[in-house]
Amino acid sequence: MSENATEVLVGGAVLAAAIGFFIYAGQVTGAGGAAGDSYPLTASFRSADGLSVGTDVRLAGVRVGSVTALDLNTETFRADVAFTVSEGIEVPDDTQAVVASEGLLGGNFLELVPGGSPFNLAPGDEVYETQSAVSLTTLLLRAVSGGDVE
Repeated sequence: MSENATEVLVGGAVLAAAIGFFIYAGQVTGAGGAAGDSYPLTASFRSADGLSVGTDVRLAGVRVGSVTALDLNTETFRADVAFTVSEGIEVPDDTQAVVASEGLLGGNFLELVPGGSPFNLAPGDEVYETQSAVSLTTLLLRAVSGGDVE
């Protein structure tokens, strides 16, 4: 009988640890958040290389949202990016959206560089000022050739 009680206690502890792990993982990744805790914005990039659904959106180095959709606009041949920003963070309407890199070996993220406008973007608005990721290959070719390479 004591073996059954021990097995039940160990099984319960393992189950509690697994549930705790899944809750922690959901909080870290932002999964399962309330629908009303962020608002959508969009931006159009010449190249959204390095961005994907779930990529961080950062403001001053702090994660404030994530990329929710990435589509090719077949009329303009630009990458249309939809992303969210946490409620309570008001983004000026002259903000610039930049595809930034975490380093030479790191991934990319979407950085919001706020401007000085007194007017803010409303949910669903578009960020018009955008800057695509800088290609490391292009930079190396420019350095080697000493000229402009496109």
